[in-house]
Amino acid sequence: MPKALRALHPRTLRRAKHRWQAAHPRAARALSLALTLTALALVLLALLLPNKREQFHPAVFLRLPVEALLGAAVLIALPRRARTITAALGGAALGALTVLNLTDVEFNQYLGRSFDVVLDWQLLDDARSYLADTLGGAVALLAAVAAVLLVLALLALTALATVRVGNVLGRDRSRATRALLLLSALWMTCSSLNLQVGGVPVASEHTVAMLRYHEQALRSTLRDERAFAKTAQADAFGATPGRQLVPDLRGKDMIFTFIESYGRSAIEDPVMAPGVDRTLDASTAALKKAGFRAESGWLTSATYGGGSWLGHSTFMSGLWVDNQNRYRTVTAGDHLTLTEAFRKTGAWDTVGVMPGVQKGWPEAKWYGLDKVYDAFQLGYRGPKFSWSTMPDQYTLEAFQRLAHGKKHDKPLTSFVILTSSHQPWAPIPRMVDWDRLGDGSVFRGIEAAGARPQDVITDQARSREEYGKSVQYSVTALTQWLQRYGTDDTVLVVLGDHQPIARVSGDHAGRDVPVSIVAKDPKVLDRIASWGWTEGLRPAHGAPVWKMSAFRDRFLTAYGSTPHPSKD
Repeated sequence: MPKALRALHPRTLRRAKHRWQAAHPRAARALSLALTLTALALVLLALLLPNKREQFHPAVFLRLPVEALLGAAVLIALPRRARTITAALGGAALGALTVLNLTDVEFNQYLGRSFDVVLDWQLLDDARSYLADTLGGAVALLAAVAAVLLVLALLALTALATVRVGNVLGRDRSRATRALLLLSALWMTCSSLNLQVGGVPVASEHTVAMLRYHEQALRSTLRDERAFAKTAQADAFGATPGRQLVPDLRGKDMIFTFIESYGRSAIEDPVMAPGVDRTLDASTAALKKAGFRAESGWLTSATYGGGSWLGHSTFMSGLWVDNQNRYRTVTAGDHLTLTEAFRKTGAWDTVGVMPGVQKGWPEAKWYGLDKVYDAFQLGYRGPKFSWSTMPDQYTLEAFQRLAHGKKHDKPLTSFVILTSSHQPWAPIPRMVDWDRLGDGSVFRGIEAAGARPQDVITDQARSREEYGKSVQYSVTALTQWLQRYGTDDTVLVVLGDHQPIARVSGDHAGRDVPVSIVAKDPKVLDRIASWGWTEGLRPAHGAPVWKMSAFRDRFLTAYGSTPHPSKD
């Protein structure tokens, strides 16, 4: 064996360790104590780690976990070999739970919910793609590698730490047993008296509670999969003949438009609201001058912080689509969407404008879209604005050029997704003269002069400010387009898909988003007079709030559709 390899042989390393300990007994004892305390601290940290950002405060880590006492009892009772194997496996499991808790922290911060161990794995790839679009492919690759290394390191460190603690316990079982009995008595006393530090009980069952929580979430996911499949088969308008669908909107050019991350926080949060509200009020006045009226209310989105497609499908189908499995189920079926309802009449052509779609999109068939313009078919030759492939103003102008502005044998029903208000809200486009839009090259200087994503992402206050500006831009682009190209027969339904992430909207923000119907024909808005909505583009704080899934049936009913339920 080469000399270099012999030096790394475990037996050689152990001999070197013993020689060093004999030569430096004090330093060896101090180092051993430090490693033991570090291992114990790591195990306790893993047992007490919360899964929500707002729960991180010192009192949480001053608790006495019952799981540590149970684990210590098992390790003390086992012989050396079995103890080592059990400690390693238990430590690795504890590391896996730590990874899951840390993932929950990020999911709660961005999506307002915990990580679903069954459904959410594909969102990790979406996160990688988002980083690539926002910060570049190299950063996304480094982040993915770092995440994998972090997971492996946590598994290894918690396993090693648990083994070391087990070895210490097994070294003097009598003393370890007495200490365990004392700590167990302390835990029971604290539990029976409900002793607390900073409002947090000293006697902790946190890990058991987390395992129970995830086990129940898993069961709920599996039950939901079966139940929703049956729910999706029932449809109040599923068997309605085309001639009995939306008869009161015949001849109208219908436009269903989503503004990315446009939530209640944009209108009511003290940081974002002043600018957004001024824009909404000014846009309402400008539309009124052009002959349009608007009525607005609130919808509670099925998603939060991301997962826009869940909001889109919930609104358009009338089903509560709040996870990826439900989305796959509903888009694989024939549940009637709003756009399909208009297509089914035979009186409308349908079109989708999807600047965020950069690959195959089979859902177009389920939505009932005759034609879809994705990111590559809108003719854009300008720069991307972080995740957003093109500015909303250009998207709307391309929609006018390719679809809305063309002569049609039938009116058009359109499904338009606007993306400029997608995080990280840097750089944000600016409005330019509509006649200068061309192929979008005019935006090169605007993108180059804008803020850098990494500067905004790391600054919460600035993220909130820039988010508000991005919503102002999207609303301005849409309402200017409507003033410029809208006709007496144009009917616009515009809403947000979800609230922005929690670090912008706040830890306790709800899921409400604004929704508005805009038209010149007074009969269109007269049909929804009973809804109690607010006049203008800005819904009042106390305006009605419906689940987003309720809109489809209310809308179809308001405009004369006759229910004919399909059989489930």
